[in-house]
Amino acid sequence: MPRRPYLTNAAANLTQEVEVMDERGRISTISIPAERPLTVYVDKRELVTLMTLGGAPEALTLGYLRNQRLVRSVEDIESITVDWEVSAVAVKTHTGIADIEERTSKKVVTTGCGQGSVFGGLMDEVDQISLPPEARLKQSMLYKIVDTIRTQQSIYKQAGSVHGCALFSAEGELLYFVEDVGRHNAVDSIAGRMWLDDVGGNDKVFYTTGRLTSEMVIKGAQMGIPFLLSRSGTTQMGHMVADKLGMSLLARCTGKHFLALTGRERLIMEPHLAEVLRIA
Repeated sequence: MPRRPYLTNAAANLTQEVEVMDERGRISTISIPAERPLTVYVDKRELVTLMTLGGAPEALTLGYLRNQRLVRSVEDIESITVDWEVSAVAVKTHTGIADIEERTSKKVVTTGCGQGSVFGGLMDEVDQISLPPEARLKQSMLYKIVDTIRTQQSIYKQAGSVHGCALFSAEGELLYFVEDVGRHNAVDSIAGRMWLDDVGGNDKVFYTTGRLTSEMVIKGAQMGIPFLLSRSGTTQMGHMVADKLGMSLLARCTGKHFLALTGRERLIMEPHLAEVLRIA
């Protein structure tokens, strides 16, 4: 196991009760997601403010630093301390981050809810990523994953207005499930948890409720994950990057339906499942 940094355990309440009036003038109470700012300081230098539910702020911070390519190992981090009274998280590294001003000077604001962003060129280091060529996913496991997500208890079912991301084993076992105001935060939180638990991505499947944009594909690749699933679709650049990497990109994953856009050779098709679906 890698040396773990000191972490606070500062999970915040995920929902808030508010009073509403309907079209008939009736008053009731509903739950809404509890969005809040979290400003990230690295070695006392302000880096970014993330808007988040706050369910896993330490993992979110670590995953953000990982996916922005600002830290190379969880062992580089000495501590991550969250203080909701000032809506801030202080990250202390062991040796500092070399050239952090230069590396964070160029910022690309990406598409989608939550206004994701990446520092440096969007396509930096993509050519150096190599996904495991032997990774395969059975059609039956794909269906198992989609069904698990369908039945998963979630903030979305309770309050709406959030995105969810999940990490599965190739056998369809749910390893992590995270919801946040944007899919960018959710994927970063999972990346952080994978680092903390020393979990590799080379035989894992990533699921998101949101679009598979170029940023999502690149983050998945940086995590070493060969399979990305979405109940939504993809963008042209997301498709291009996935195809370049040999990643399996599967969109419109609802019920028994899916569209394999790239990396189709990684899927182990089971024709009898399609025949059952056709007859039904």
